[in-house]
Amino acid sequence: MNRFINNIRKYFKYAIYSAKAELKSEVADSYLNWLWWVIEPFCFMLIYTFVFGVIFKNNEQYFASFVFIGLTAWEFFNRMITGSVKLIISNRDLVTKVYIPKYILLLSKSFTYLFKLGISLLITIALMLYQHVPMTWHLLWFIPILAVLYVLSFGIGLILMHYGVFLNDLANLTNIGLRMVFYLSGIFYNISKRLKGKLSFVLLRVNPVAFCMNELRKVSIYGRLPSFEGLLVWLVISLCLCCIGVHIIHKNENSYAKVI
Repeated sequence: MNRFINNIRKYFKYAIYSAKAELKSEVADSYLNWLWWVIEPFCFMLIYTFVFGVIFKNNEQYFASFVFIGLTAWEFFNRMITGSVKLIISNRDLVTKVYIPKYILLLSKSFTYLFKLGISLLITIALMLYQHVPMTWHLLWFIPILAVLYVLSFGIGLILMHYGVFLNDLANLTNIGLRMVFYLSGIFYNISKRLKGKLSFVLLRVNPVAFCMNELRKVSIYGRLPSFEGLLVWLVISLCLCCIGVHIIHKNENSYAKVI
């Protein structure tokens, strides 16, 4: 871990610079420029709210805010996971010509996703104010909950980034897995209300995305404290995944250039 920490310190400025460059390139040829980072998540929220709130008559309180909080957490997790699988291969020139710890590539990517997450959080707060959702100090628990989600996503991303070099079908398998997680995470429905008994219990504890979504809604919409035990368990699991991912990359990063 000392090597990991030293590399993070050494290449942190590069990761920031690379993230800024990527964000600029995303909107360089767009007329609406950075507004797309606001329009895209807002439009998805409107679609899900209309389909599941109007057509399927979901009576969840503050449903638009409920959906948008779920989408915010999901989009970050989804981007981190899908973006990690082919990350080394898509940076072939950099990997083969210059030495850089491979997890710095994921760190840089995560900064772009965190920036977009920040925009979504601002929209979330604006939407909650519009719907007159009661604001309490429990909203501050957003930060540690999202921190757990970040560490979890980073740990899973490290492992997928490694195996994505050697397994060409991993991207397809990951997409299938993410689609399943999408529908089992309660983005547009309340798991604890829709599903009863052991199924609800299992989904909210075995599925970390569903757990984080549920906790984010608890502290923001319902004004309750999060599950400290659950957050601690998933933090420990996430840190273990990070350690495994860093170890695998340190052990195999010299072989990546030969494979790609």
